[in-house]
This record gives sequence, structure tokens and C-alpha cells, in this order.
Amino acid sequence: MPARSGYIGAIAAFASAALIATSVALIATPAYAQKKYDPGATDSEIKIGNIMPYSGPASSYGVIGKTEAAFFKMINEQGGISGRKVNFISYDDAYSPPKAIEQARKLVESDEVLLIFQPLGTPSNSAIMKYMNAKKVPQLFVASGGTKFGDPKNFPWTMGFQPNYQSEGRIYAKYIRDKFPNSKIAVFWQNDDAGKDQFKGLKDGLGDKVNMIIADKSYEVSDPSIDSQIVALHDSGADIFFSWAAPKGSAQAIRKVGELGWKPKFFLANTATSVASVLKPAGLEYSKGIISTAYLKDPTDPTWDKDPAVQNWRAFMDKYYPDGDKGNANNLYGYVQAEAMVQVLKQCGDNLTRENVMKQAANLKNFHSDLMLPGVMVNTSPDDYFPIEQMQLMRFNGEAWELFGDVITGEVGHEATR
Repeated sequence: MPARSGYIGAIAAFASAALIATSVALIATPAYAQKKYDPGATDSEIKIGNIMPYSGPASSYGVIGKTEAAFFKMINEQGGISGRKVNFISYDDAYSPPKAIEQARKLVESDEVLLIFQPLGTPSNSAIMKYMNAKKVPQLFVASGGTKFGDPKNFPWTMGFQPNYQSEGRIYAKYIRDKFPNSKIAVFWQNDDAGKDQFKGLKDGLGDKVNMIIADKSYEVSDPSIDSQIVALHDSGADIFFSWAAPKGSAQAIRKVGELGWKPKFFLANTATSVASVLKPAGLEYSKGIISTAYLKDPTDPTWDKDPAVQNWRAFMDKYYPDGDKGNANNLYGYVQAEAMVQVLKQCGDNLTRENVMKQAANLKNFHSDLMLPGVMVNTSPDDYFPIEQMQLMRFNGEAWELFGDVITGEVGHEATR
């Protein structure tokens, strides 16, 4: 019997040691012990809200939301994010700030989404920003280059993604100062925060050469015609023309400049460079020679025809969004934004709280989509909410955009957000 008693004691000792070891392991790895969720997240689902102008004066941007929906469908078919399926809920605001507020409230209070991702437009995002921050719900990767959306001190729940408009304006100014220091500039700009931001970046970048700007005219995004503004700018005698306008306004400006027989050095806002929705409607013959900026690969540029990332994107379009136009760069833009959103959610792990979503969004280190131009990186920190500040100049050759020069940084100081 003593032998049996010793055997039982050994088993008891082993069990006790195993229990202690398990307890230590659980204490050492609390992430495995408890999952953390806020509204919109469960073991099986992540609910993401979105607001897009599927109708109204900026409806050409609506394809971005459709691409993002297709991307999340692909992710779900691949098993989701850590086993959780994405429930992507996208509403139309018709590019109307009051409607955007209504849709944001519906997403947060009725649908109870974890976050709102990629709401589009400077006016709409300006309208919902205070509400989102009061509710402490992420307003993440805003589809606007508005500099105000990179102000973590005053709006810690709001972050943009694409290069901000002031950075873009500074990049153009640097190029003009170097190449055309004696030119006269005319500026056509959208009368809202977006247009004002872009114009400010250009003026700040010109610095002591700001007097090169000899004329400017604004327009409302709902204006049926902008002909009178373009005629007035033509009559100013400027030899450089800037169009800071949404796709419809930019297409109208390009066409009118061409019809007038005006041949300025033409600079076009990065957000209006789609061949499909801007340059073709304006007339490719009028678009030749226009200069803009890029940070993503252009699907119409033959340079990328055999690029593996672009080929994979085209295969994605064929399978998940067959009605989408593969010549429309907005469809590639939407794909890249969704990639970044997935990266943030992967970094969150099982801590799917709204606070941790913002913490991870502010902790992106050299994130790079293969659809971004070489050398363009996404970097954020708790006090840097400008994920991308690098762009490369490009020129339209009549059929496609051609990159030229080096990748340029147009960083703005934090005072620009105040």
C-alpha cells in the first residue's frame, strides 16, 4: 500500500503543479483570457459604417463605396478578419452635410456600428466631426484631404488617410517655383473647406512668390455651369491655371479652357484625375498635358500593365465588381483604403473596442499597399494623424498619366490644423 500512496501523491503533486502553471500562463497572457468588444463587434462580426454620395453633384465618387463593399465581400469569403465577418453598411448622403449628419446618427445609434470608415467629402465630414468625437466613435480614414481631419489634439476620433490638400498644394508650389518662377497663376477653386485648404497649401508653398497668383474665382459644387469663372480667369492673362474642383467641376473647367483655345500650364487636383469620370467627359484632346499628382498606381498607365499588384486588382474587379470600370482610378483607391482598414482591424486582435481601433490606426508603421507608388509609406503616431504626405507628379499624355520626377514630401505643420 505505501507504494500506491506514493503514486497517488505524485499524481496530486503533478496536478497541482499543472494548475499553477496554467494559472501563471493565464496571468501572463491576459489577451487570451478575455476578449474586449464595443458595440459593433462580436465573436463572429465586425460592423463597419460608411457614408458615400451615391447621388447628387459628387455621385461619381460613389464607385469608391461599391469597391469597398466588394473588397469586404472578398475578405469574408476568405474567412473574415480573425474569423469575424465584416458587415459593411453604406448609406447615401448625396454630398449634403445635413443628410450626412442624419446618416451618421443612424449608423451610430440605430445600426450600432463599431466605427464609420471612409465617409466621403470635406463638407460632409466637417458636419459630422463634432458628433463623432462627442460619441467617441472612430471617424476613420476620411475620404478627403482636408487638413482639419488630422488634428488629434482637438478631434482624437477623426483621421484622414490620403495626402492632405495643403501638402498637395505645397508640392505644386515647389515645382512651380523651381520650373516657372516668372509665371502668372490663375486659380479656380471650390467654395468650401476643401477648396480653401488646397488654395492655402498653394499660397503657403509659394511663400514670397505668392504674388504670382494674379486671379482666382470660386464656384459652388452645385453650380450647373462654371463658364463665366473660366472666361474671367482666361482674361486675366495668366499662363498657369489651377483647377481645385470636384470631378464634375473639373471636367467642365477642362472643356471650357479647351474651347477657349487657352493653352496655360494646367494643374489639376489629385481628387479629379480619373480618366473615366473626368478626362474622357471633358475631352481627351483638351486634357493632354495636364499635370497632377499621384500616390497610387494608375490602372490606365501602361507602366503597370504587368505589375502583379495591378493584375491582382483587375482579377478582383472581374470577380467581385464586374460592373466596375477598371479604367477608373477611384476603384483602385477604394481597394487601398479597405486594405488599410483591414490592417488596423488585424492589429486590434481580440480587443475590438473603439478606443483600440483608434490606438491601432495611430500606430501604423511603414504600411505599404502594393498598389501604392514605390516609396510611398503610411506612418502614423498618436500626434501625427496624416498617414500619407508623399506624392509624385504626373502628366497626361492624351491617353494615360505618366509619372515624372521624384516622390516629393509636402509635410504641413500641426499649426495647419488649427
